[in-house]
Amino acid sequence: MHRIPKRLSRRTNSRRASIWLIIVIVMAITGAIGVGWWQFSGSKFRRDDNLPMLHTVESGPFDHVVLEQGEIESSSNVEIKSKVKSRGASGTPIIWVIDEGAYAKQGDELVRLDSSAYEQEFKQQRIVLNSAEASVIASDAALKKAIIAREEYLEGTYLNERTAILSEIALAQQEMRKAELSLASAERLAAKGTLKSLQIEAEQFAVQNARNKLEAAEGKLRVLDELTKAKMLVQYDSDIEAARAKLESDQSSLAEEKNKLKEIEAQIEACTIRSPAEGQVVYANKFSSRGGSEFVVEPGAMVREQQTVIVIPDPNKMQVKAKINESKITLINEGMPTKIRVSASQGDLLGRVEKVNKYAEPGSWFSSAVKEYATFIRIIDPPPTIRTGMTAEVRIFVEQIPDAIQVPVHAIYELKGHHFALIRSGSSWETRELKIGATNEKFVTIKDGLTVGDQVVLNPREHLTLMKLPEIEEVSDREKLAEIAASAPPPSQSRGRGEFADAPNGGAAGGRPSGGAGGPGGAGMDPAAIASMSIQRLDTDSDGKISKDEASQDERMSGRFSEVDTNNDGFIDAGEMAASLRKMMQQMGGGFQGGRGQGGPASNP
Repeated sequence: MHRIPKRLSRRTNSRRASIWLIIVIVMAITGAIGVGWWQFSGSKFRRDDNLPMLHTVESGPFDHVVLEQGEIESSSNVEIKSKVKSRGASGTPIIWVIDEGAYAKQGDELVRLDSSAYEQEFKQQRIVLNSAEASVIASDAALKKAIIAREEYLEGTYLNERTAILSEIALAQQEMRKAELSLASAERLAAKGTLKSLQIEAEQFAVQNARNKLEAAEGKLRVLDELTKAKMLVQYDSDIEAARAKLESDQSSLAEEKNKLKEIEAQIEACTIRSPAEGQVVYANKFSSRGGSEFVVEPGAMVREQQTVIVIPDPNKMQVKAKINESKITLINEGMPTKIRVSASQGDLLGRVEKVNKYAEPGSWFSSAVKEYATFIRIIDPPPTIRTGMTAEVRIFVEQIPDAIQVPVHAIYELKGHHFALIRSGSSWETRELKIGATNEKFVTIKDGLTVGDQVVLNPREHLTLMKLPEIEEVSDREKLAEIAASAPPPSQSRGRGEFADAPNGGAAGGRPSGGAGGPGGAGMDPAAIASMSIQRLDTDSDGKISKDEASQDERMSGRFSEVDTNNDGFIDAGEMAASLRKMMQQMGGGFQGGRGQGGPASNP
């Protein structure tokens, strides 16, 4: 084993120590630089956080848009229903069904239901029908027999009996004539004294006997003509009527059995459902309010009578069904233009609001207490690429202004119904009172108080020390609402016209007055709209509701926080705020002259 020289070992150890020393020095220098940079940047950021954030006032197109998600459907659907009568409460099972999305032509088979029970019933009904036919044949023969028996009596039995009686009468008349001649001869002889009185009595008895026979024969003829004939005719007529009634009954039974057989045949035929029109197949699945499936079209599923199984939509009449939150539904009117975006289509599609339901959609088991209202938007010139069931993004244009001075919502500071902005003027700061107009979720239009190029502070609430706010006399809620109502523009006031200026019903908003609804320049008297604006104004963390800390920005809201927070969850949402406003309006008599004001700022409850 070789031994390492001591001089070489010392040199190696010295080199390792130098390397470690260099590493430690580099790490120390890097750490020092990092700490210095952190302290420098941290102090810089802290200084920047204390400076107001500025925004340059600009002028440009303004759109008040309500954005919602919806589902594409057809406004004109061919509903294909089952015509098979339900056997019991369950219905008839599906054996086969065409694939959903397949394109069916008129007459193509779509669904095949189980027809085995009807086929067995068809065989049994054929036996019943044969028995009914036999009964009709027997009843028809009995009727004919009864008719022949009546003719037989009148033209046979009756005539023979009458002839026999007539012969008997003729014979009795002859015997009576003989007896009368014999009596006359005996009386002549007795007058001559040749015959005794006893012989004359005998002749008299012979005449009386012949007369009795004649009367008896005439009586039989009278009874035959007047009584026996009528009695026999009644009997024969009743037999005929009874046979005819039996025949009609059997014929009705036969017709009923034939109808039953035809119905069974129709039910067997109805078990094969064919397409009445040409189009794409869509299953008519149904789901419960809790999200579970009530009916899913698939083999084995039970179908009831008149239940829709397949829907064939008209591709030329497509629409979007969107559910609008109750806080925004007051902004939507029929006739408003829309833009629709579908992932499968190229670009935006144009549409128009066709219908806004007046009643809220049924709530589900897991849904919140906030109501939603179904709104139907017709798609103008729908492309062939869209399909029913697709998700669509709908932008409803409540209002369009081609050119408006506008600033972000957070740049507006409200105090007792007055609106202010903090403007940078050189090296100093200026507080200006503003007259605001229409607003949306991000921007507020300015009617007076700002010009293009002004530098406004985006976070004035954090720099109240820089603002010089005037003394404003406290105004009651009733006076505040009266001011909002009084500031409404007249209904005939024209509105800005944007890219939908050629649309009917008054351009972008379908004939609504300028200012839209739901905020400044909107439906000032609408509690939902006022609540929405107040939420936007105070909601600094953009979570859609107001916390106690956020409410502290406004004295009135802070003082009424517990009253408005009805569910005691520590937050105020749009529904709670709108309910508080409605209650306050009801206590004040339901509003003020002017109705639903179309202008004025959104104030706190």
